[in-house]
Amino acid sequence: MEDCNSVQNPIVPGTNLNNDVGGEGVNNTHFKQILGSLMYLIATRPDLMFVVSLISRYMESPTELHYQTAERVLRYLKGKTNLGLFYKKETRNKKEDGGELMGFSDSDYAGDLDDRKSTSGYVFMLSSAAVSWSSKKQLVVTFSTTEVEFIATTSSACQAVWLRRLLEELCFKQDKPTVIFCDNSSTIKLSRNPVMHGRSKHIDVRFHFLRDLVKNEVIELEHCLGNMQVADILTKPLKLEAFVKMQKLLGICSSLSLN
Repeated sequence: MEDCNSVQNPIVPGTNLNNDVGGEGVNNTHFKQILGSLMYLIATRPDLMFVVSLISRYMESPTELHYQTAERVLRYLKGKTNLGLFYKKETRNKKEDGGELMGFSDSDYAGDLDDRKSTSGYVFMLSSAAVSWSSKKQLVVTFSTTEVEFIATTSSACQAVWLRRLLEELCFKQDKPTVIFCDNSSTIKLSRNPVMHGRSKHIDVRFHFLRDLVKNEVIELEHCLGNMQVADILTKPLKLEAFVKMQKLLGICSSLSLN
């Protein structure tokens, strides 16, 4: 792949992978080696998180379809080796620098074509760039967009609690509730109003941990527009324009632009 042509995004918009039963198989070991190498990169490149998480679901029985998707990631990296997260130097005033921890939570709905499970994604920002991110298929099949968003937001809330404790140990205590932005209004209402029992009684009790965190003012859910939902890049293939926009919002920039 050293002489390959580069591309502008790591996955084609609208791509829907599946088990591709009957597809032409590829070398299992070689495919796992590619994925293993890419997994090192997602520790510093959140723009790769979704596609690497997606193709890793098929590492046991990969086909040519999955291999081509992995190859596209390498083609993307070919022209984007100079990209990375940029953390700006701060002064002592956290408020002026945006030093408060904040998160974004999102999900797709029944995006997996094989078992109709959804994908949760979250990203937490501190100052100028992302410090924690995740893209993971949910463990349960959901019945509505409200339920899938509620589960995704609960997962991000658990991460927020851990990050707050970690920052406190680093003498960077968060005095205010951590704001998590969500683009689903019903999820926000459900977290604040337990009276909506008819719409939520089928949701597993462990996910209602979110309500306690909101009630105790550990986190605060706020609505954001879909075109400002940074976690979108962690849940679905985006069109190039949207992908580039979310990259910048994550704090990813070219090292060449810093000179």
